[in-house]
Amino acid sequence: MEGFFNKILIINLREKTHREEIIPDEVYQNYLGGKGLGVYLLLKKNKPKVNPFSPENHFIIGLGPVTDTKVWGSSRYGIFTKSPLTGIFSESYSGGRVAEPMSRTGYDALILEDSSPRPVFLEITDQGVEFHHADDIWGLDTYESQDFVLEKIGKKEKEAGTIVIGPAGENLVRFAGIVNNYWRCAGRTGVGAVLGAKKVKAIVFYGNKERQVASPGVLDRFWDEWLQKSKDHPVVHAFKNFGTPGLVTIVNKFEAFPSRYWSEGTFRNWEDISAEALHSKCDVKTRACNRCFMACGRYTTVKEGRHKGLKIEGPEYETIYAFGGLCEIREIEEIAYLNDICDRLGMDTITSGNLAAFAIEASRRGKIPDKLDYGDVDGIASLLHKISKKEGIGAVLAEGIRYASKKWGLEDIAIHVKGMEPAGYDPRILKGMGLAYATSDRGACHLRATIFKAELSGMIPPDQIEGKVEVFLDYEDRLTLLDSLIICRFYRDLFLWDELATIVEGTTGLKLEKEGLQRLASRIRNATRTFNLREGITKDDDTLPSRFFKEPISSKKSVITEEEFERLREEYYRMRGWDENGVPIEELPFIP
Repeated sequence: MEGFFNKILIINLREKTHREEIIPDEVYQNYLGGKGLGVYLLLKKNKPKVNPFSPENHFIIGLGPVTDTKVWGSSRYGIFTKSPLTGIFSESYSGGRVAEPMSRTGYDALILEDSSPRPVFLEITDQGVEFHHADDIWGLDTYESQDFVLEKIGKKEKEAGTIVIGPAGENLVRFAGIVNNYWRCAGRTGVGAVLGAKKVKAIVFYGNKERQVASPGVLDRFWDEWLQKSKDHPVVHAFKNFGTPGLVTIVNKFEAFPSRYWSEGTFRNWEDISAEALHSKCDVKTRACNRCFMACGRYTTVKEGRHKGLKIEGPEYETIYAFGGLCEIREIEEIAYLNDICDRLGMDTITSGNLAAFAIEASRRGKIPDKLDYGDVDGIASLLHKISKKEGIGAVLAEGIRYASKKWGLEDIAIHVKGMEPAGYDPRILKGMGLAYATSDRGACHLRATIFKAELSGMIPPDQIEGKVEVFLDYEDRLTLLDSLIICRFYRDLFLWDELATIVEGTTGLKLEKEGLQRLASRIRNATRTFNLREGITKDDDTLPSRFFKEPISSKKSVITEEEFERLREEYYRMRGWDENGVPIEELPFIP
Protein backbone atom coordinates (compact mmCIF):
# COMPACT_ATOMS: atom_id res chain seq x y z
CA MET A 1 0.00 0.00 0.00
CA GLU A 2 1.34 3.46 -0.85
CA GLY A 3 2.83 5.31 2.07
CA PHE A 4 3.95 2.08 3.73
CA PHE A 5 6.66 -0.53 3.30
CA ASN A 6 4.10 -3.20 4.26
CA LYS A 7 6.56 -4.86 6.59
CA ILE A 8 7.92 -4.65 10.09
CA LEU A 9 11.21 -5.82 11.61
CA ILE A 10 11.15 -8.07 14.68
CA ILE A 11 14.37 -8.36 16.68
CA ASN A 12 14.83 -11.10 19.28
CA LEU A 13 17.26 -9.73 21.83
CA ARG A 14 18.02 -12.99 23.58
CA GLU A 15 18.72 -15.01 20.46
CA LYS A 16 20.26 -12.04 18.60
CA THR A 17 18.19 -12.76 15.52
CA HIS A 18 15.83 -10.72 13.38
CA ARG A 19 13.04 -11.43 10.94
CA GLU A 20 10.59 -9.55 8.78
CA GLU A 21 6.81 -9.77 8.99
CA ILE A 22 4.48 -8.67 6.20
CA ILE A 23 1.55 -6.43 7.15
CA PRO A 24 -1.44 -6.67 4.78
CA ASP A 25 -3.02 -3.57 3.26
CA GLU A 26 -6.25 -4.15 5.19
CA VAL A 27 -4.48 -3.43 8.49
CA TYR A 28 -3.26 -0.06 7.25
CA GLN A 29 -6.67 0.76 5.79
CA ASN A 30 -8.22 0.21 9.22
CA TYR A 31 -5.51 1.56 11.52
CA LEU A 32 -3.01 3.57 9.42
CA GLY A 33 0.52 3.58 10.93
CA GLY A 34 1.99 5.14 14.07
CA LYS A 35 -0.41 4.80 16.98
CA GLY A 36 -2.93 2.75 15.01
CA LEU A 37 -0.37 0.20 13.88
CA GLY A 38 1.27 0.29 17.31
CA VAL A 39 -1.86 -0.66 19.25
CA TYR A 40 -2.78 -3.29 16.63
CA LEU A 41 0.63 -4.92 17.12
CA LEU A 42 0.42 -4.74 20.92
CA LEU A 43 -3.00 -6.36 20.96
CA LYS A 44 -1.71 -9.06 18.64
CA LYS A 45 1.63 -9.79 20.32
CA ASN A 46 1.39 -8.87 24.03
CA LYS A 47 -0.22 -11.34 26.39
CA PRO A 48 -2.85 -9.79 28.69
CA LYS A 49 -1.60 -8.63 32.12
CA VAL A 50 2.08 -9.10 31.22
CA ASN A 51 4.57 -7.46 33.58
CA PRO A 52 5.91 -4.35 31.81
CA PHE A 53 9.48 -5.35 32.75
CA SER A 54 8.97 -8.91 31.54
CA PRO A 55 10.76 -10.12 28.39
CA GLU A 56 7.25 -10.78 27.05
CA ASN A 57 6.39 -7.08 26.93
CA HIS A 58 7.05 -5.95 23.37
CA PHE A 59 8.74 -2.63 22.67
CA ILE A 60 7.56 -1.07 19.40
CA ILE A 61 9.02 1.86 17.49
CA GLY A 62 6.45 3.13 15.02
CA LEU A 63 6.47 5.44 12.02
CA GLY A 64 3.69 6.84 9.88
CA PRO A 65 2.98 7.08 6.15
CA VAL A 66 4.12 10.72 6.17
CA THR A 67 7.56 9.97 7.62
CA ASP A 68 10.41 11.09 5.34
CA THR A 69 7.95 12.70 2.90
CA LYS A 70 7.09 16.27 1.97
CA VAL A 71 4.61 16.79 4.79
CA TRP A 72 5.33 19.55 7.28
CA GLY A 73 5.66 18.42 10.90
CA SER A 74 6.42 14.81 9.96
CA SER A 75 9.82 14.35 11.62
CA ARG A 76 8.56 12.33 14.57
CA TYR A 77 8.53 8.74 15.78
CA GLY A 78 6.43 6.94 18.38
CA ILE A 79 7.11 4.32 21.05
CA PHE A 80 4.35 1.85 21.95
CA THR A 81 4.50 -0.70 24.77
CA LYS A 82 2.92 -1.46 28.13
CA SER A 83 3.81 1.22 30.65
CA PRO A 84 5.71 0.34 33.83
CA LEU A 85 4.35 3.55 35.39
CA THR A 86 0.64 3.03 34.75
CA GLY A 87 0.33 -0.64 33.76
CA ILE A 88 -1.71 0.27 30.69
CA PHE A 89 -1.19 1.37 27.08
CA SER A 90 1.97 3.37 26.63
CA GLU A 91 2.62 5.82 23.82
CA SER A 92 5.32 8.46 23.72
CA TYR A 93 6.57 10.58 20.83
CA SER A 94 9.65 12.59 20.01
CA GLY A 95 10.75 14.96 17.28
CA GLY A 96 14.19 16.09 16.20
CA ARG A 97 16.12 14.41 13.39
CA VAL A 98 15.73 10.69 13.98
CA ALA A 99 12.50 9.70 12.21
CA GLU A 100 13.96 9.96 8.70
CA PRO A 101 16.93 7.62 9.34
CA MET A 102 14.48 5.21 11.01
CA SER A 103 12.28 5.23 7.92
CA ARG A 104 15.22 4.67 5.59
CA THR A 105 15.79 1.25 7.14
CA GLY A 106 12.67 0.24 5.19
CA TYR A 107 10.15 -0.69 7.90
CA ASP A 108 6.88 0.71 9.23
CA ALA A 109 7.66 -0.50 12.74
CA LEU A 110 10.48 -2.15 14.66
CA ILE A 111 9.70 -4.57 17.48
CA LEU A 112 12.04 -5.67 20.23
CA GLU A 113 11.03 -8.99 21.78
CA ASP A 114 12.52 -10.85 24.74
CA SER A 115 15.52 -9.34 26.62
CA SER A 116 19.26 -9.36 26.20
CA PRO A 117 21.24 -11.12 28.97
CA ARG A 118 23.82 -8.29 28.90
CA PRO A 119 23.85 -4.62 27.84
CA VAL A 120 23.80 -4.05 24.09
CA PHE A 121 23.30 -1.33 21.56
CA LEU A 122 21.77 -2.05 18.16
CA GLU A 123 22.75 -0.88 14.70
CA ILE A 124 19.73 -1.17 12.42
CA THR A 125 20.08 -0.53 8.69
CA ASP A 126 18.36 -1.46 5.46
CA GLN A 127 20.89 -4.33 5.26
CA GLY A 128 20.20 -5.93 8.65
CA VAL A 129 20.89 -5.69 12.38
CA GLU A 130 24.19 -5.61 14.23
CA PHE A 131 24.47 -6.27 17.97
CA HIS A 132 27.20 -4.42 19.89
CA HIS A 133 28.22 -4.91 23.50
CA ALA A 134 27.32 -1.88 25.64
CA ASP A 135 29.06 -2.75 28.92
CA ASP A 136 31.43 0.20 28.47
CA ILE A 137 28.62 2.73 28.21
CA TRP A 138 26.19 1.24 30.70
CA GLY A 139 26.01 4.00 33.30
CA LEU A 140 26.85 6.91 31.00
CA ASP A 141 24.44 9.80 30.63
CA THR A 142 22.39 10.30 27.49
CA TYR A 143 24.67 12.91 25.90
CA GLU A 144 27.79 10.76 26.38
CA SER A 145 25.98 7.66 25.15
CA GLN A 146 24.85 9.25 21.92
CA ASP A 147 28.36 10.51 21.16
CA PHE A 148 29.88 7.11 21.93
CA VAL A 149 27.66 4.98 19.71
CA LEU A 150 27.97 7.31 16.72
CA GLU A 151 31.74 7.30 17.05
CA LYS A 152 31.74 3.53 17.49
CA ILE A 153 29.98 2.91 14.17
CA GLY A 154 31.79 5.75 12.39
CA LYS A 155 28.77 7.92 11.64
CA LYS A 156 28.00 11.59 12.18
CA GLU A 157 24.69 12.81 13.59
CA LYS A 158 23.51 13.99 10.17
CA GLU A 159 24.13 10.50 8.75
CA ALA A 160 22.34 8.40 11.36
CA GLY A 161 19.62 8.65 13.96
CA THR A 162 20.24 7.57 17.54
CA ILE A 163 17.98 6.96 20.54
CA VAL A 164 19.45 6.27 23.98
CA ILE A 165 18.53 5.77 27.61
CA GLY A 166 20.30 7.20 30.64
CA PRO A 167 21.00 5.82 34.11
CA ALA A 168 17.32 6.15 35.05
CA GLY A 169 16.29 3.75 32.30
CA GLU A 170 19.06 1.31 33.21
CA ASN A 171 17.88 1.31 36.84
CA LEU A 172 14.23 0.80 35.84
CA VAL A 173 12.95 4.13 37.14
CA ARG A 174 9.33 3.83 36.10
CA PHE A 175 9.18 7.23 34.39
CA ALA A 176 12.47 7.00 32.52
CA GLY A 177 12.40 8.35 28.99
CA ILE A 178 14.21 7.91 25.70
CA VAL A 179 16.42 10.71 24.37
CA ASN A 180 17.56 11.67 20.89
CA ASN A 181 19.54 14.64 19.53
CA TYR A 182 20.57 15.36 23.15
CA TRP A 183 17.39 17.21 24.15
CA ARG A 184 14.48 15.62 22.34
CA CYS A 185 12.65 13.09 24.49
CA ALA A 186 9.98 10.44 24.30
CA GLY A 187 9.51 11.24 27.94
CA ARG A 188 6.23 10.04 29.36
CA THR A 189 4.97 6.66 30.63
CA GLY A 190 8.37 5.08 31.30
CA VAL A 191 9.32 3.81 27.84
CA GLY A 192 13.01 4.23 28.74
CA ALA A 193 12.61 1.80 31.63
CA VAL A 194 11.19 -0.85 29.29
CA LEU A 195 14.26 -0.46 27.08
CA GLY A 196 16.42 -0.70 30.22
CA ALA A 197 14.69 -3.92 31.25
CA LYS A 198 15.60 -5.32 27.85
CA LYS A 199 19.23 -4.24 28.45
CA VAL A 200 19.27 -2.03 25.35
CA LYS A 201 21.31 1.12 25.90
CA ALA A 202 20.97 2.65 22.43
CA ILE A 203 19.76 2.06 18.88
CA VAL A 204 21.30 3.61 15.76
CA PHE A 205 19.40 3.79 12.47
CA TYR A 206 20.42 4.52 8.87
CA GLY A 207 19.73 3.30 5.36
CA ASN A 208 18.66 4.26 1.85
CA LYS A 209 15.10 2.97 1.50
CA GLU A 210 12.54 5.44 0.13
CA ARG A 211 8.88 5.53 1.09
CA GLN A 212 6.64 5.58 -1.99
CA VAL A 213 3.61 7.84 -1.67
CA ALA A 214 0.42 7.75 -3.71
CA SER A 215 0.52 11.29 -5.13
CA PRO A 216 3.89 13.09 -4.94
CA GLY A 217 2.46 16.04 -6.85
CA VAL A 218 -0.31 16.53 -4.29
CA LEU A 219 2.22 16.58 -1.46
CA ASP A 220 4.49 18.97 -3.37
CA ARG A 221 1.62 21.45 -3.79
CA PHE A 222 0.56 20.99 -0.16
CA TRP A 223 4.14 21.64 0.97
CA ASP A 224 4.43 24.86 -1.03
CA GLU A 225 0.94 26.04 -0.04
CA TRP A 226 1.63 25.74 3.67
CA LEU A 227 5.06 27.27 3.39
CA GLN A 228 3.37 30.39 2.02
CA LYS A 229 0.53 30.30 4.58
CA SER A 230 2.96 29.93 7.46
CA LYS A 231 4.50 33.36 6.89
CA ASP A 232 1.44 35.17 8.19
CA HIS A 233 -0.13 32.55 10.42
CA PRO A 234 -0.49 33.74 14.06
CA VAL A 235 0.06 30.25 15.50
CA VAL A 236 3.34 29.93 13.62
CA HIS A 237 4.48 33.36 14.79
CA ALA A 238 3.61 32.52 18.41
CA PHE A 239 5.63 29.31 18.38
CA LYS A 240 8.53 30.85 16.50
CA ASN A 241 8.75 33.91 18.77
CA PHE A 242 8.19 32.32 22.17
CA GLY A 243 7.92 28.54 21.82
CA THR A 244 5.88 26.70 24.42
CA PRO A 245 7.18 28.94 27.29
CA GLY A 246 4.77 31.56 25.92
CA LEU A 247 2.04 29.64 27.74
CA VAL A 248 3.43 30.64 31.15
CA THR A 249 1.91 34.11 30.87
CA ILE A 250 -1.38 32.92 29.37
CA VAL A 251 -2.09 30.11 31.84
CA ASN A 252 -1.13 32.23 34.88
CA LYS A 253 -3.55 34.93 33.76
CA PHE A 254 -6.28 32.28 33.61
CA GLU A 255 -5.22 31.25 37.16
CA ALA A 256 -4.84 27.67 35.90
CA PHE A 257 -1.04 27.39 36.38
CA PRO A 258 -0.55 24.57 38.95
CA SER A 259 1.66 25.81 41.77
CA ARG A 260 2.84 24.74 45.23
CA TYR A 261 1.96 21.11 44.49
CA TRP A 262 -1.47 21.82 43.07
CA SER A 263 -2.65 24.07 45.91
CA GLU A 264 -2.60 27.33 43.93
CA GLY A 265 -3.43 28.38 40.38
CA THR A 266 -0.95 31.22 39.97
CA PHE A 267 2.77 31.37 40.73
CA ARG A 268 3.53 34.71 42.35
CA ASN A 269 6.88 34.97 40.56
CA TRP A 270 5.67 33.78 37.17
CA GLU A 271 7.18 36.76 35.32
CA ASP A 272 10.63 35.48 36.30
CA ILE A 273 10.05 32.10 34.62
CA SER A 274 8.17 33.32 31.55
CA ALA A 275 9.22 33.25 27.89
CA GLU A 276 10.24 36.89 28.22
CA ALA A 277 12.49 36.04 31.16
CA LEU A 278 14.04 33.14 29.24
CA HIS A 279 14.86 35.38 26.28
CA SER A 280 16.14 38.15 28.55
CA LYS A 281 18.35 36.12 30.87
CA CYS A 282 19.63 33.60 28.34
CA ASP A 283 20.93 33.62 24.80
CA VAL A 284 18.08 31.95 22.88
CA LYS A 285 18.08 30.84 19.26
CA THR A 286 15.15 29.23 17.48
CA ARG A 287 15.54 25.57 16.56
CA ALA A 288 13.40 23.37 14.32
CA CYS A 289 12.99 19.67 13.72
CA ASN A 290 13.42 18.41 10.17
CA ARG A 291 10.49 19.33 7.91
CA CYS A 292 9.16 22.07 10.16
CA PHE A 293 8.64 25.79 9.60
CA MET A 294 7.56 26.57 13.18
CA ALA A 295 10.96 26.35 14.88
CA CYS A 296 9.36 26.17 18.33
CA GLY A 297 12.57 24.89 19.96
CA ARG A 298 14.55 27.25 22.19
CA TYR A 299 18.28 26.57 21.90
CA THR A 300 19.27 28.19 25.18
CA THR A 301 22.63 29.23 26.62
CA VAL A 302 22.67 30.61 30.15
CA LYS A 303 24.50 33.95 30.08
CA GLU A 304 25.33 34.64 33.72
CA GLY A 305 25.39 33.13 37.21
CA ARG A 306 26.45 29.76 38.52
CA HIS A 307 25.18 27.93 35.41
CA LYS A 308 26.84 30.27 32.93
CA GLY A 309 27.50 28.44 29.65
CA LEU A 310 24.89 25.71 30.23
CA LYS A 311 23.33 24.77 26.89
CA ILE A 312 19.99 23.09 26.47
CA GLU A 313 17.08 22.97 24.08
CA GLY A 314 14.37 24.27 26.35
CA PRO A 315 13.02 24.45 28.92
CA GLU A 316 9.55 23.74 27.54
CA TYR A 317 6.36 24.96 29.19
CA GLU A 318 5.67 21.66 30.95
CA THR A 319 9.12 21.63 32.54
CA ILE A 320 8.69 25.23 33.66
CA TYR A 321 5.33 24.42 35.26
CA ALA A 322 6.61 21.25 36.94
CA PHE A 323 9.71 22.77 38.52
CA GLY A 324 8.80 26.45 38.48
CA GLY A 325 5.17 26.24 39.54
CA LEU A 326 4.88 23.04 41.56
CA CYS A 327 8.31 23.35 43.23
CA GLU A 328 8.35 27.17 43.28
CA ILE A 329 11.73 27.59 41.59
CA ARG A 330 11.92 31.31 40.86
CA GLU A 331 14.74 31.58 38.30
CA ILE A 332 14.46 30.37 34.73
CA GLU A 333 18.19 29.53 34.70
CA GLU A 334 17.68 27.14 37.62
CA ILE A 335 14.80 25.45 35.83
CA ALA A 336 17.09 24.99 32.81
CA TYR A 337 19.63 23.43 35.17
CA LEU A 338 17.10 20.90 36.52
CA ASN A 339 15.92 20.24 32.97
CA ASP A 340 19.50 19.43 31.97
CA ILE A 341 19.85 16.98 34.85
CA CYS A 342 16.66 15.17 33.82
CA ASP A 343 17.75 14.99 30.17
CA ARG A 344 21.15 13.59 31.08
CA LEU A 345 19.67 11.03 33.44
CA GLY A 346 16.86 10.24 31.01
CA MET A 347 13.82 11.11 33.16
CA ASP A 348 10.48 12.69 32.30
CA THR A 349 10.47 16.28 33.57
CA ILE A 350 6.70 16.40 34.21
CA THR A 351 6.72 13.39 36.53
CA SER A 352 10.08 14.42 38.04
CA GLY A 353 8.81 17.88 38.95
CA ASN A 354 5.57 16.50 40.33
CA LEU A 355 7.39 13.96 42.49
CA ALA A 356 9.85 16.57 43.75
CA ALA A 357 6.94 18.78 44.84
CA PHE A 358 5.22 15.76 46.39
CA ALA A 359 8.42 14.97 48.31
CA ILE A 360 8.51 18.57 49.53
CA GLU A 361 5.00 18.13 50.93
CA ALA A 362 6.02 14.82 52.51
CA SER A 363 8.98 16.55 54.17
CA ARG A 364 6.91 19.50 55.42
CA ARG A 365 4.35 17.09 56.90
CA GLY A 366 7.01 15.00 58.64
CA LYS A 367 6.36 11.88 56.57
CA ILE A 368 10.02 11.49 55.58
CA PRO A 369 13.20 12.37 57.51
CA ASP A 370 14.74 14.28 54.57
CA LYS A 371 14.58 18.08 54.72
CA LEU A 372 13.30 19.53 51.47
CA ASP A 373 11.34 22.71 50.81
CA TYR A 374 9.89 24.85 48.06
CA GLY A 375 12.49 26.74 46.08
CA ASP A 376 15.34 24.44 47.17
CA VAL A 377 17.06 23.97 43.81
CA ASP A 378 20.06 22.05 45.11
CA GLY A 379 17.88 19.81 47.25
CA ILE A 380 15.75 18.97 44.23
CA ALA A 381 18.83 18.40 42.06
CA SER A 382 20.16 15.98 44.66
CA LEU A 383 16.78 14.25 44.78
CA LEU A 384 16.79 13.72 41.01
CA HIS A 385 20.13 11.94 41.22
CA LYS A 386 18.86 9.82 44.14
CA ILE A 387 15.84 8.81 42.08
CA SER A 388 17.98 7.76 39.11
CA LYS A 389 20.19 5.67 41.42
CA LYS A 390 17.30 4.46 43.58
CA GLU A 391 18.98 5.71 46.75
CA GLY A 392 17.11 6.63 49.95
CA ILE A 393 13.74 8.28 49.31
CA GLY A 394 14.72 8.25 45.64
CA ALA A 395 14.11 4.49 45.62
CA VAL A 396 10.52 5.11 46.74
CA LEU A 397 9.87 7.91 44.24
CA ALA A 398 11.41 5.87 41.42
CA GLU A 399 8.42 3.52 41.70
CA GLY A 400 5.99 6.34 40.88
CA ILE A 401 3.38 8.42 42.67
CA ARG A 402 0.98 5.57 43.47
CA TYR A 403 3.64 3.61 45.31
CA ALA A 404 5.19 6.62 47.04
CA SER A 405 1.88 8.08 48.22
CA LYS A 406 0.80 4.75 49.69
CA LYS A 407 4.21 4.19 51.29
CA TRP A 408 4.14 7.59 53.00
CA GLY A 409 0.43 7.66 53.83
CA LEU A 410 -0.30 10.61 51.55
CA GLU A 411 -2.72 9.12 49.04
CA ASP A 412 -5.23 11.86 49.88
CA ILE A 413 -2.98 14.62 48.46
CA ALA A 414 -1.38 12.72 45.56
CA ILE A 415 -2.27 14.11 42.13
CA HIS A 416 -2.40 11.55 39.31
CA VAL A 417 -4.74 9.58 37.08
CA LYS A 418 -3.98 5.90 36.66
CA GLY A 419 -0.49 6.50 38.05
CA MET A 420 0.58 9.38 35.81
CA GLU A 421 0.66 13.04 36.79
CA PRO A 422 -1.21 15.73 34.81
CA ALA A 423 0.39 18.48 32.77
CA GLY A 424 0.33 22.19 33.58
CA TYR A 425 -3.37 22.99 33.10
CA ASP A 426 -5.54 22.86 36.22
CA PRO A 427 -8.92 21.22 35.52
CA ARG A 428 -10.57 23.20 38.29
CA ILE A 429 -10.34 26.18 35.92
CA LEU A 430 -10.03 24.49 32.50
CA LYS A 431 -12.78 21.94 33.02
CA GLY A 432 -12.38 20.20 29.69
CA MET A 433 -8.96 19.15 30.92
CA GLY A 434 -10.69 17.17 33.66
CA LEU A 435 -12.27 14.97 31.00
CA ALA A 436 -8.96 14.84 29.12
CA TYR A 437 -6.97 13.65 32.13
CA ALA A 438 -9.59 11.11 33.20
CA THR A 439 -10.15 9.42 29.84
CA SER A 440 -6.70 9.61 28.20
CA ASP A 441 -5.27 6.36 26.85
CA ARG A 442 -2.10 6.67 28.91
CA GLY A 443 -3.10 8.24 32.23
CA ALA A 444 -3.39 11.98 32.95
CA CYS A 445 -2.34 13.53 29.64
CA HIS A 446 -2.84 16.89 27.95
CA LEU A 447 -1.73 15.78 24.49
CA ARG A 448 -4.33 13.21 23.47
CA ALA A 449 -6.91 15.95 22.87
CA THR A 450 -5.32 19.34 23.85
CA ILE A 451 -8.76 20.73 24.77
CA PHE A 452 -6.88 23.39 26.78
CA LYS A 453 -6.17 25.10 23.45
CA ALA A 454 -9.89 25.56 22.79
CA GLU A 455 -10.48 26.76 26.36
CA LEU A 456 -7.59 29.23 26.47
CA SER A 457 -8.29 30.65 23.00
CA GLY A 458 -11.95 31.42 23.66
CA MET A 459 -13.34 28.75 21.33
CA ILE A 460 -15.39 27.54 24.30
CA PRO A 461 -15.42 29.05 27.82
CA PRO A 462 -13.26 27.11 30.32
CA ASP A 463 -16.12 26.60 32.80
CA GLN A 464 -18.79 25.78 30.22
CA ILE A 465 -20.00 22.17 30.29
CA GLU A 466 -22.63 22.38 27.56
CA GLY A 467 -21.15 21.49 24.17
CA LYS A 468 -17.69 20.77 25.54
CA VAL A 469 -17.64 17.06 24.73
CA GLU A 470 -18.43 17.77 21.07
CA VAL A 471 -15.42 20.12 20.84
CA PHE A 472 -13.33 17.60 22.78
CA LEU A 473 -14.16 14.76 20.39
CA ASP A 474 -13.28 16.87 17.35
CA TYR A 475 -9.84 17.54 18.82
CA GLU A 476 -9.35 13.97 20.01
CA ASP A 477 -10.23 12.45 16.64
CA ARG A 478 -7.98 14.82 14.69
CA LEU A 479 -5.09 14.29 17.07
CA THR A 480 -5.52 10.52 16.98
CA LEU A 481 -5.01 10.79 13.23
CA LEU A 482 -1.98 13.04 13.73
CA ASP A 483 -0.48 10.37 15.99
CA SER A 484 -1.20 7.65 13.47
CA LEU A 485 0.28 9.56 10.56
CA ILE A 486 2.77 10.67 12.76
CA ILE A 487 2.59 14.52 12.63
CA CYS A 488 3.64 17.02 15.29
CA ARG A 489 0.91 18.05 17.70
CA PHE A 490 1.55 21.75 17.04
CA TYR A 491 0.07 21.42 13.55
CA ARG A 492 -3.37 20.77 15.05
CA ASP A 493 -4.50 24.35 14.30
CA LEU A 494 -3.21 24.21 10.73
CA PHE A 495 -4.16 20.72 9.58
CA LEU A 496 -7.93 20.51 10.01
CA TRP A 497 -10.22 17.93 8.40
CA ASP A 498 -9.69 19.03 4.79
CA GLU A 499 -5.93 19.13 5.23
CA LEU A 500 -5.94 15.71 6.90
CA ALA A 501 -7.93 14.31 3.98
CA THR A 502 -5.34 15.71 1.56
CA ILE A 503 -2.44 14.25 3.56
CA VAL A 504 -4.05 10.81 3.86
CA GLU A 505 -4.92 10.67 0.16
CA GLY A 506 -1.56 12.09 -0.95
CA THR A 507 0.42 9.56 1.06
CA THR A 508 -1.74 6.41 1.13
CA GLY A 509 -4.21 6.87 -1.72
CA LEU A 510 -7.17 6.43 0.67
CA LYS A 511 -9.94 8.87 -0.28
CA LEU A 512 -11.76 9.71 2.92
CA GLU A 513 -14.08 12.60 3.71
CA LYS A 514 -14.48 13.90 7.26
CA GLU A 515 -16.88 11.12 8.28
CA GLY A 516 -14.53 8.43 7.02
CA LEU A 517 -11.60 9.99 8.85
CA GLN A 518 -13.66 10.19 12.03
CA ARG A 519 -14.54 6.51 11.78
CA LEU A 520 -10.87 5.68 11.30
CA ALA A 521 -9.89 7.75 14.35
CA SER A 522 -12.69 6.20 16.42
CA ARG A 523 -11.54 2.71 15.50
CA ILE A 524 -7.98 3.48 16.67
CA ARG A 525 -9.32 5.03 19.89
CA ASN A 526 -11.49 1.95 20.49
CA ALA A 527 -8.49 -0.31 19.95
CA THR A 528 -6.47 1.47 22.64
CA ARG A 529 -9.48 1.34 24.97
CA THR A 530 -9.75 -2.39 24.30
CA PHE A 531 -6.10 -2.83 25.26
CA ASN A 532 -6.64 -0.97 28.53
CA LEU A 533 -9.82 -2.86 29.37
CA ARG A 534 -7.88 -6.08 28.81
CA GLU A 535 -5.30 -4.82 31.33
CA GLY A 536 -7.99 -4.25 33.97
CA ILE A 537 -9.09 -0.63 33.53
CA THR A 538 -12.72 0.08 34.48
CA LYS A 539 -15.03 3.08 34.55
CA ASP A 540 -13.93 3.75 38.13
CA ASP A 541 -10.40 4.45 36.88
CA ASP A 542 -11.68 7.18 34.53
CA THR A 543 -11.80 9.77 37.28
CA LEU A 544 -9.83 12.59 38.90
CA PRO A 545 -8.02 13.08 42.20
CA SER A 546 -10.52 14.06 44.90
CA ARG A 547 -8.69 17.35 45.51
CA PHE A 548 -9.93 18.62 42.15
CA PHE A 549 -13.52 18.07 43.30
CA LYS A 550 -13.12 19.41 46.84
CA GLU A 551 -10.23 21.85 47.10
CA PRO A 552 -10.86 25.26 45.45
CA ILE A 553 -8.10 27.35 43.87
CA SER A 554 -7.67 30.86 42.46
CA SER A 555 -9.54 34.04 43.26
CA LYS A 556 -12.61 32.34 41.78
CA LYS A 557 -12.52 29.60 44.43
CA SER A 558 -13.08 27.18 41.58
CA VAL A 559 -13.43 23.40 41.54
CA ILE A 560 -14.73 20.97 38.97
CA THR A 561 -17.75 19.46 40.73
CA GLU A 562 -18.41 15.75 40.71
CA GLU A 563 -21.72 16.45 38.96
CA GLU A 564 -19.97 18.41 36.20
CA PHE A 565 -17.39 15.71 35.76
CA GLU A 566 -19.94 12.89 35.72
CA ARG A 567 -21.94 14.74 33.07
CA LEU A 568 -18.84 15.16 30.90
CA ARG A 569 -17.78 11.53 31.26
CA GLU A 570 -21.26 10.14 30.63
CA GLU A 571 -21.69 12.26 27.51
CA TYR A 572 -18.20 11.33 26.32
CA TYR A 573 -18.92 7.60 26.64
CA ARG A 574 -22.18 8.01 24.72
CA MET A 575 -20.76 10.15 21.91
CA ARG A 576 -17.67 7.92 21.64
CA GLY A 577 -19.95 4.93 21.03
CA TRP A 578 -19.18 3.16 24.31
CA ASP A 579 -21.65 1.66 26.76
CA GLU A 580 -22.31 3.13 30.20
CA ASN A 581 -19.22 1.34 31.59
CA GLY A 582 -16.86 2.73 28.96
CA VAL A 583 -16.71 -0.42 26.81
CA PRO A 584 -16.63 0.09 23.02
CA ILE A 585 -19.65 -1.41 21.23
CA GLU A 586 -18.12 -1.58 17.75
CA GLU A 587 -16.30 -4.78 16.82
CA LEU A 588 -12.68 -4.21 15.82
CA PRO A 589 -11.38 -5.76 12.57
CA PHE A 590 -8.20 -7.88 12.66
CA ILE A 591 -7.95 -7.67 16.48
CA PRO A 592 -7.51 -11.09 18.15
